[in-house]
Amino acid sequence: MSVIRRLVFILSICCGITPLAYARTPDESRGELLYSTHCNTCHSLQIHWREQKLATDWKSLKAQVNRWQAYAKLGWREEDIADVALYLNARYYKFSSTELKTLSQRKESRQTLREY
Repeated sequence: MSVIRRLVFILSICCGITPLAYARTPDESRGELLYSTHCNTCHSLQIHWREQKLATDWKSLKAQVNRWQAYAKLGWREEDIADVALYLNARYYKFSSTELKTLSQRKESRQTLREY
């Protein structure tokens, strides 16, 4: 990291301003990383395709992610749960909801900010 970037970062922290590049919004790639690190050990591909799956919509998918992270004592924050649920939804479930649209819009705006 260059000296100027460090200085800007330190000043922004001291002033209570979070740099836009570090702002957190739900992210499928982060969700994939969390899932592959903590969940792949027990979950196989069939768990998401089985007929008796417990996730039947976006709300129940988030509830199941929350349930299992609590069972595993991972201590995930709401953002982590949303990231993993977003990844699973994009990869396997394809549920739709107004909350998902909002999350997608935040993700798109974050991508735009990164381009600057």
